[in-house]
Amino acid sequence: MSTDQVLAGLGLIVVLAVGSQLLAGRLRVPALLVLLPVGFGAGALTDNVDPERLLGAAFSPLVSLAVAVILYDAGLGLDLGRLKGHTRRVVVRLLWIGTVLTVVSAALFAVPVLDMSMPAAVMLASILVVSGPTVVGPLLSFVRPSERLQRVLIWEGSLIDPVGGILGALVFHGVLAGERPGFARQLGQFAASAAVGVAGGAAGAVLLWLVLSRVRLGEELGTSVQFAAVIGVAAACDALRDDTGLISAVVMGMAMANLPGLDIPARRPFFDTLVSLTIGLLFISISATVTPASLRHVVLPSLALVALLVLVTRPVVAHLATLRTDVPREERWFIGWMAPRGIVAAATASTFSATLVDKGIGGAERILPATFVVIVATVMLYGLTAFPVARRLGVLRPARSRPLLVGGAPWTVNLACALRSAGPDVLMWAGADRERERIEEAGLKLVPGELLASATGAGAELEGITGVLLLTGEDDFNALASMTLRESVEGQVHRLRPPSGSHGVVAPYTGGESLFGPGLTGPELTRRYEAGARVVTRLSDGVVPAGHELLFVVRPDGRLTPVTGTRTPAPARGDTLVLLSPPGGVRTG
Repeated sequence: MSTDQVLAGLGLIVVLAVGSQLLAGRLRVPALLVLLPVGFGAGALTDNVDPERLLGAAFSPLVSLAVAVILYDAGLGLDLGRLKGHTRRVVVRLLWIGTVLTVVSAALFAVPVLDMSMPAAVMLASILVVSGPTVVGPLLSFVRPSERLQRVLIWEGSLIDPVGGILGALVFHGVLAGERPGFARQLGQFAASAAVGVAGGAAGAVLLWLVLSRVRLGEELGTSVQFAAVIGVAAACDALRDDTGLISAVVMGMAMANLPGLDIPARRPFFDTLVSLTIGLLFISISATVTPASLRHVVLPSLALVALLVLVTRPVVAHLATLRTDVPREERWFIGWMAPRGIVAAATASTFSATLVDKGIGGAERILPATFVVIVATVMLYGLTAFPVARRLGVLRPARSRPLLVGGAPWTVNLACALRSAGPDVLMWAGADRERERIEEAGLKLVPGELLASATGAGAELEGITGVLLLTGEDDFNALASMTLRESVEGQVHRLRPPSGSHGVVAPYTGGESLFGPGLTGPELTRRYEAGARVVTRLSDGVVPAGHELLFVVRPDGRLTPVTGTRTPAPARGDTLVLLSPPGGVRTG
């Protein structure tokens, strides 16, 4: 290809990747649902985006390194200390039972139906084990199932990415070892591949831990160090043993998330942007290599495989995983109707299939197109049916709000108790030990971890947070947290207004809506509480009682509407008013 064609092709891939993610965000659908068809269409209509022509022999190793970055990022989200109790039991069962049944059923089905050799069928089945949070998360955000279902499915999706990545790499090396004569030699080759990946990941994790824990690095440099370490270790492992870099990346990510004495920030905009762009570029490129000709004899058998996975394998896995637990029958059926395949499945299919085709494994050329069909079919099927299925089963979460209140002053705890009695589910977070003790003594739910981890990303998905109220006594903290959280929390973020004439460093100069009417600042609320004022509730008759100040209106369905500096909600009959009583006032509702 000429220089101009290469430039045009690379530019088009970047534009299509970012444009597809932008369109998916506007449509509120998983990005994969747009990326794969766009890439497939571009590959069918023009040769300019064919990565094998653009990059030649470099394409396969670049895909492998890109997958390593994605798997490292997936591993970083796995703080296993947060997976506890009943949820842990169900999720662990879903992982091991789902892995075993999916591999067995899909492999046995693929041999006759897709006309694959057993090694290629096992490789395909191992790839299709993976679901992933980048697909499950957006679907659950749209459906809003019950809290337990949200937790179970988010945790399963988060854990299956690295588990599936490791399984795929191990099966890949097992298939390659199986082509060599002698069982002892095969076993030795397989063990050597696993050892290289684990050892490389462990060494990379130790190196990163030493650097990040002992050297003060800013966000950009800290991200660059992590990116360089992942790429360097994965490349070194791949050079020693083919495709062992994926194992090393997963091991590094999980180790970094769980090593003591290391605080990986919950919000990593630079790294998140890098991973998002990598995903977009990767899937435009991968789907462009899937030609209409390669799909011609694969579509119908692959759709039959989808029917097996969706209608038989997943429901059986869900019911076995929840057997002898207190998960109701309706929730079991919904778990059985939520297993879309995603990003890691497509990436590992692209990484492994080319090598297996070169090694002459029978049917290996069908691995990538079959995976492509399964991904598109499952994402579309679950995306179109998840909400009506959840509604029919009665497992939708009530429409009521679930705010996260930040702060633990006595008046804040009083407010949280009043809100809870009015209908909304209330969560709280506080930094000081005494404030956390006060919250727990009041019987309120205290979310674990740091604030950003609890209020954004997977933390918000796990807890079902619909908005954040910043109520600490530190106006600058409220202002900075408001600026940060507004970019990543789906619901509204409000903070206390700073006192008039405040000499704070940040608070007087930041925007955003402030809570409550004029004069109700943090110090004023504290003063009134100490003087005997209390937060009370009252069923609305359309009028705010004399001497009381309106703080929130709770609608009959549990939705919470705050009074802000620019808007006071009009109460209607049937609403519940959350009021600040005058000093010495008593509860009136």
